[in-house]
Amino acid sequence: MANYGNLPAPTPEGGLNRYMQEIRKFPMLEPEEEYMLAKAWVEREDTKAAHKMVTSHLRLAAKIAMGYRGYGLPQAEVISEANVGLMQAVKRFDPEKGFRLATYAMWWIRASIQEYILRSWSLVKMGTTSGQKKLFFNLRKAKNRIGALEDGDLRPEHVQKIATDLGVTEDEVISMNRRLSGGDASLNAVIGSDGEGATQWQDWLEDEDADQASDYEAKDELDTRREMLNQAMDVLNDREKDILMQRRLQDQAITLEELSGQYDVSRERIRQIEVRAFEKLQKRMQELAREKGMLATA
Repeated sequence: MANYGNLPAPTPEGGLNRYMQEIRKFPMLEPEEEYMLAKAWVEREDTKAAHKMVTSHLRLAAKIAMGYRGYGLPQAEVISEANVGLMQAVKRFDPEKGFRLATYAMWWIRASIQEYILRSWSLVKMGTTSGQKKLFFNLRKAKNRIGALEDGDLRPEHVQKIATDLGVTEDEVISMNRRLSGGDASLNAVIGSDGEGATQWQDWLEDEDADQASDYEAKDELDTRREMLNQAMDVLNDREKDILMQRRLQDQAITLEELSGQYDVSRERIRQIEVRAFEKLQKRMQELAREKGMLATA
């Protein structure tokens, strides 16, 4: 990857508040300036130009990263992965295509975050039904649409509304909401004061470039992930598939003891098969994602 110079980096020690304040200082680019900087990078590999393009879009990367804040992963690491995707986008951006960097970068940012999530096994380890997958990718948006922003369990009327809109059962809504609520940080959480009142997360995340990316929000991420998982399962033999399904891909995982009885082998042997199957499936999903252009490559 190209050297873009020193960039701000979120750390647990420094706090996200400080990071947001720092990236807020970088000015947004006018279309003409962005075009000239991109040309300088493409034609001369001007690292100063690339650095300016990256820093001017750090808020966009942070905003997208916050959309994954309910996946139970350290927010500083998610933002760092988003920045990796942003740098990849700048590296490959062609200003002659006629669209802004933000429109192009949002896909690289998401791909980098998703690769990190995939490595953490969060995209697969949440059940096998289409309803559960639909909830996994769409519950947060559904809650935002009806204003169900409070922490904890949903109100009965909200559960009913979401279940109807997404075509799932109310029990599935309740269960998935509890899974995704752990470690969530509200965009309305107060992070400081600017002298005229409390400042909220969302105030730091505003980004004019985000509007240019909104036309692409309709992409159905759920169907793509479902297709990838189904394809990836083909690399497993029947025993590996059955063990992995029972151990990792259903709500109530079966115990090693029960599986050892089913297959008449030791618990350690079942564990070894499970680990090997997981590694094979994970590797195949990453390969498929790269083939579809969903994961960043060096």
